[in-house]
Amino acid sequence: MTTERLRRKPYEKRLFRLQAELVELQEWVKAEGRRVVVIFEGRDAAGKGGAIKRVAEYLNPRVARIVALPAPTERERTQWYFQRYVEHLPAAGEIVLFDRSWYNRAGVERVMGFCTQEEYTRFLHQCPIFERLLVEDGILLRKYWFSVSDGEQERRFRARLEDPMRRWKLSEMDLESITRWEEYSRAKDEMMIHTHVPEAPWYEVESEDKRRARINMISHLLSTIPYREVQRAPLEIPPRPASSGYRRPPRVETLVPDVTGGLS
Repeated sequence: MTTERLRRKPYEKRLFRLQAELVELQEWVKAEGRRVVVIFEGRDAAGKGGAIKRVAEYLNPRVARIVALPAPTERERTQWYFQRYVEHLPAAGEIVLFDRSWYNRAGVERVMGFCTQEEYTRFLHQCPIFERLLVEDGILLRKYWFSVSDGEQERRFRARLEDPMRRWKLSEMDLESITRWEEYSRAKDEMMIHTHVPEAPWYEVESEDKRRARINMISHLLSTIPYREVQRAPLEIPPRPASSGYRRPPRVETLVPDVTGGLS
């Protein structure tokens, strides 16, 4: 495994090419009425959010949407566990990117004691069945686990703590994951044993270098979906008609003030 950090210039050049291919994938999904679900899982600060941002950056939000659900409500806690995720699954011509998913039960809920042993055991039994049903119904399901070392995770936590623009990304729950590192490791290993199935396998992304992780993950995703270039109908900008005498009314009270005078 390469340990050298990927330099910015080649990273951005390669990323842009891949993002262009993601746009082609999007057009194919729309044209063919396909449904795509991509699950992003991994430890806190493993790079999931950054990867999702790069995947979605140039995509149409009406086609590709990000789902990042909050903690379940009291009512949702009484539902079938997968129920609140089902309503976010894609319809024809849509892509859904899950920033964490139903695998919360196998990770944070398991480690932090937010579910019972019975609920956890039931999840490990039902999850492969649930995912097989999705795949059998035609959904293209891809599952990525972002893997990061304990040292790199702590470094990223400290960087967030010192950065006011990213401080919101850090919570007490995140920090507790440092003291529960091995518990999360055991939970992840058990999850993989039960849910890495031929119909819905896990793909592990080495995320020590975020740039390499994003390039590798997007390249892999594109390689696993048999999309093709879609011929778009030609568009032509029409000539602007001559003015018919319309005059815009004064807008002094509603005009946003220009504060850029001192900028160069």
